[in-house]
Amino acid sequence: MMKSMTAFGRARKEIGGRDILVEIKSVNGRYIDYTVKLPRLFGFLEDKIKSYLIARGIARGKVEIFVSIDVLEDSGVSITLDHAYASSYIAALRQLSEEFGLPNDITTMSVANNHDIFAVKKADDDTEREWKNVLPVLEEATNTFIQAREREGANLKADILSKRARVETLVSQIAALSKNDAKSQYAKIEARVRQFLKDASIDESRLLTECALAADKIAIDEELVRLNSHFKAFDAIVEADEPAGRKLDFLLQEFNREANTIGAKACNSEIAKLVVEIKSELEKIREQIQNIE
Repeated sequence: MMKSMTAFGRARKEIGGRDILVEIKSVNGRYIDYTVKLPRLFGFLEDKIKSYLIARGIARGKVEIFVSIDVLEDSGVSITLDHAYASSYIAALRQLSEEFGLPNDITTMSVANNHDIFAVKKADDDTEREWKNVLPVLEEATNTFIQAREREGANLKADILSKRARVETLVSQIAALSKNDAKSQYAKIEARVRQFLKDASIDESRLLTECALAADKIAIDEELVRLNSHFKAFDAIVEADEPAGRKLDFLLQEFNREANTIGAKACNSEIAKLVVEIKSELEKIREQIQNIE
């Protein structure tokens, strides 16, 4: 299923004496990039949260996870003072005041703002217990997040398939024009050669061969065949149950390459106009693909 890289999910529950809020949001990104913001006391949950989201198949985008945990009941946490660090920190503050003539307004609260002066100890079984508390909230937020990605992905899919159909229609029009164009170009080349040589003796067999070779150089049959092959590959990628964004981006470069070649070879003004339209539609598709996981 095609998914967008932009989405938002949120969940909040009271579990195990904790008021837990989880918010997940993402924006476009070339690769996957997770940022987890947790209360300092619960920083040990970061790796578990990342592993969970990876397992849920979130494979591309800049994903930011915000987790708020308010302790409603005794958490079994003990907080002690790091005396050596606190003493050194206060001494440094006093030196700062003396050397630079600053007001000595050191207070308990101003010192306590430096959380490193405290040592936090938790019971050995807290890690798994806290993870069990957070997991249901994370799961609900992730479900909402993925659903939002899928909804937007469905809209993107419908839009790019519409534009892809337009490109195929334009290619079909070029194919129809090219059949007559090849014959017309052959006739023009032959007429020019005969006009140039006028009454000179002409080797008809050689003339026909050279005209055919010249006409073949501006033929676009191979490009049209490759474009039709690209359409099949495009559909297969869109319908596959895996991230499609980067694959479609690479394939679109191949579409553009064939379109440019046709434009360079085209001697027919109608074909040239159609090529411009094709490139315009391909650019629109490319812009949308930047939003797809």
